[in-house]
Amino acid sequence: MTSRMVKSPTAKSWLPYVLLVAAAVTLDQWVKYLVETGLPFQEKVDLVPFLALYRTYNTGIAFSMFSSFGDTGLVVIAAFVVAFVLYLAARTPPSHVLTRIGFALIVGGALGNLFDRVTYGHVIDYILFHTPVWSFAIFNLADAFIAVGAVVVVLDELIGWRREAKPSSD
Repeated sequence: MTSRMVKSPTAKSWLPYVLLVAAAVTLDQWVKYLVETGLPFQEKVDLVPFLALYRTYNTGIAFSMFSSFGDTGLVVIAAFVVAFVLYLAARTPPSHVLTRIGFALIVGGALGNLFDRVTYGHVIDYILFHTPVWSFAIFNLADAFIAVGAVVVVLDELIGWRREAKPSSD
């Protein structure tokens, strides 16, 4: 008797999103490696008048919040967030492709930063938007994936909500 592994349609339908998560984590970690090995620590490298590279370490979550929680507390929070987003993604119908893409970007970004926190005890940040008198918080590609993913999820939900709210023309 030969045993054959049967792939469920559910597993196959998740494959593009799993690949997107893997690509996001891989790209994030590759860029962070390049930053760590090629960018001086806490020295601004201007690219254009409003954008610079500036390698620094974030010991908290977004905008250095909750740095007092310590590594273990932040790892637990990040793992909880990833689990919650995966739960939401699992409850999302297959027809909501944009929402699932958004969730994949959020999970990929969160895992990229979680890898940093577990490996180094901090997150590597390096993107700085600024003007001569103002600067935005320094962030990284994983943070951008999380932000873009969240925007995609919200926009897709709003579009879906508007679609459902339109009265039928009978």
